[in-house]
Amino acid sequence: MRHPAAALIALAATLAACTAGAPAGYQGYVEGEYVHVAPAVGGRLDKLLVQRGQTIDAGEPLFQLDAGVERAARQQADEQLIAAQAQLADLERGRRKSEQDVVRAQLAQAVAAQQQAQQQAQRDEAQLAIGGIARAQLDDSRANLAIKAARVRELSGQLEVSRLPARDQQIRAQQAQVAAARAVLAQAAWRLDQKRVASARGGLVDDTLYREGEWVAAGAPVVRLLPPGHVKVRFFVPQAVAGALQPGRRALVRCDGCGADVDATVSFIADGPEYTPPVIYSNETRAKLVFMVEARPAADKARLLRPGQPVTVTLP
Repeated sequence: MRHPAAALIALAATLAACTAGAPAGYQGYVEGEYVHVAPAVGGRLDKLLVQRGQTIDAGEPLFQLDAGVERAARQQADEQLIAAQAQLADLERGRRKSEQDVVRAQLAQAVAAQQQAQQQAQRDEAQLAIGGIARAQLDDSRANLAIKAARVRELSGQLEVSRLPARDQQIRAQQAQVAAARAVLAQAAWRLDQKRVASARGGLVDDTLYREGEWVAAGAPVVRLLPPGHVKVRFFVPQAVAGALQPGRRALVRCDGCGADVDATVSFIADGPEYTPPVIYSNETRAKLVFMVEARPAADKARLLRPGQPVTVTLP
């Protein structure tokens, strides 16, 4: 027996099937497939935004957890990303204009000193030719000119380097830092978003499982929903009827307070009997076998049916 609670219903259906003529209906009950909505992260339940018995639409907020720590983490991640991007921009631009102006000024001084040293060397060469100075003085003038020329080349190189960005390896390393900061920010934003949970499906709020102020663990359901498409009817038919049934067969569901019959469609037929006598099958015991069948009511009529409600199903 796979559904002990349904034994009485199954027996009633069997007795009905044994009577002469077509049965007035098959006994069954309504069952709900509930959606348990839980947060992905834990926290204190700050606000419960729905109540039991309330009908909600898809996307409507259900509850909110305390998010003080997550907001601080999000702000920290924002600032770290801004800092990493600023460092990358600095490496890509090279030195500032004011720093380049300093190098230009030093270069202008070096050029002037080089010209002065060159003029002095030319005068000393002329003086040496007429015997006015010693050879050593000319050598000193030429060495001073070489020093000044080297200084000009040095500052020219520095000015050129100041216009260049950082080395490719440094830029790639900083780009990786920016990407890492973006990933940290995405994680912080995701954790903050998980503190406010909305419904992915519309339906009936069947129950709320926590009160405001209580601690909710990650993955613990806070709200239990019953979407309209998650209502089904289970009923039981004799084995002679089950053999001819196919998914897609129309069914009519009758219940107290429903008014007109509710249209439904057979969606599942059990492959084994619900009630089996403790004897070997025989022609006499076949009539006692019933099979569980599931049917889905039309979406616009599902709200008329409540889980646990007894129903009678006919197969037109």
